[in-house]
Amino acid sequence: MQVGIIESFFLIFAGAAVLATVALFTRQPLLVAYMAVGALLGPHGFAWIPNAEFVSDIGHIGIIFLLFLVGLDLPPAKLRNMLGESVVTALASTAIFFALGFGLLWSFGFGWIECLVAGIACVFSSTIIGIKMLPTTVLHHRHVGEIVISLLLIQDLIAIVALLALAGFGADQGSPAPGHPLLVVAAFPIIAAGAFLGVKFILTPLLARFDAFNEFIFLLVIGWCLAIATVSHLAGMSLEVGAIIAGVSLASSPIAQFVTDNLRPLRDFFLILFFFSVGAAIDPAVLAKVIWPALCLGGAMLVVKPPVFRWLLAWQGESRDTSWEIGCRLGQASEFSLLVTTVALGGALVGGEAAHVIQGATVLTLVASTYLVIFRYPSPIAISDKLRRD
Repeated sequence: MQVGIIESFFLIFAGAAVLATVALFTRQPLLVAYMAVGALLGPHGFAWIPNAEFVSDIGHIGIIFLLFLVGLDLPPAKLRNMLGESVVTALASTAIFFALGFGLLWSFGFGWIECLVAGIACVFSSTIIGIKMLPTTVLHHRHVGEIVISLLLIQDLIAIVALLALAGFGADQGSPAPGHPLLVVAAFPIIAAGAFLGVKFILTPLLARFDAFNEFIFLLVIGWCLAIATVSHLAGMSLEVGAIIAGVSLASSPIAQFVTDNLRPLRDFFLILFFFSVGAAIDPAVLAKVIWPALCLGGAMLVVKPPVFRWLLAWQGESRDTSWEIGCRLGQASEFSLLVTTVALGGALVGGEAAHVIQGATVLTLVASTYLVIFRYPSPIAISDKLRRD
């Protein structure tokens, strides 16, 4: 069945609406419904949308907008304090989770490069799950939310280094542009400084003059987000880091809250496409061959990540309840895990079976972690009225 873009969007959103309705009636998280639509309609299901790659590219815009909104809530002084407090936890957990992924795949007889990629994939927690599960009017402005966001930001920076290293081995056309690490180190402060100067001398005067035109403000900030993201990508960094830089540069602006409120629907539109692409990427036939290592890897992350974060944060003086909540919110793999695997697969660094082990484990942790958070902690999509906060 050949379908165009319009028909694909109809199938995705109509299917998502149907399964989301079922999910709400059965008290299930909506993110699971979105991934289920991808599994059913994608190339490995009914194949009504046989080429889900373009949906994945469009869905990636949702991640960019998500991180742009994160940056809008992080004025530079606040960001500096957050990163300083969280860097020890982030680096120590990185070493532990890398050893976990590497050791597990090694025990199943995979090659050392495949084990290396698995270790890298286990390092990250999901920015989408972590941020989307934070009530925007409560936890973003509380200690728990600040630690979650700062840890995710540090992990994003680690992800950039990992993606650059992997891209240097392969030639995947969909991967981030390869760049020398020294070039990236030099480009980051230049782009950041240019973003802040651009806000001061270009955006602020334009916004002051035309602040009565909401459509203009909306278009201007979207263009700003995508422009800085594109420049970062051309400099060898990721689009996500550029989006964070664009958001932070605007965080001290009086329009930051207006932009945040108006971009949320657009962000959610693209995030539905992203989660559809996650479900569509899993091939059940290949996954069935490696189901045991995938379950072991996913289960190990779910069991190990929360207590590791809990122990490290408690060691730094956080309370038991705060440490456990942060550990549970970050106790999964990440969309960066999927991206790292895609880059490694395109560069022939891992085989199809190893890739499906990592992808299957990642999806398992995304689903299980979502259940854990929405039934235990406050979130915007909690099933219980008592826990729903937004």
